[in-house]
Amino acid sequence: MKIPLPHRRTLMSDEKLSEQDINHLIPEFYSRVRADTILGPIFDGAITDWPDHLRKLQDFWHSIMFTSGRYKGQPMVAHVRHAEHMTSQNFERWLSIWRRTTDELLAPDVAATLQVKADRIAESLQLGVQFHRERSATS
Repeated sequence: MKIPLPHRRTLMSDEKLSEQDINHLIPEFYSRVRADTILGPIFDGAITDWPDHLRKLQDFWHSIMFTSGRYKGQPMVAHVRHAEHMTSQNFERWLSIWRRTTDELLAPDVAATLQVKADRIAESLQLGVQFHRERSATS
């Protein structure tokens, strides 16, 4: 299923990422995740209140990109609850959709910055989930 692209706001090289960019990016990205044949059912099975979840994710990315401290959650705890789905293949699929979405919606340098951050976050989550699995196996 092809998802129509929203109007793209191309940033000039001297422009910075804005809160509005994040507020547009996150719902668009997760609409693509939900449409994905593999990730969609996983996310729809885990998330019961999408509007609230999107607000949390916008706060998360706002905190990451602007060090605002708006996000107050515990992403590791949330991901460990769904450890059976936290495979390297699923993380790579998520990152692939992230890269494609950020490339399409943002200026190249801004997209690249968000992609590097997402890569680091994914790596951290994978390591945390693996630690949890190993710890659970020895308990």
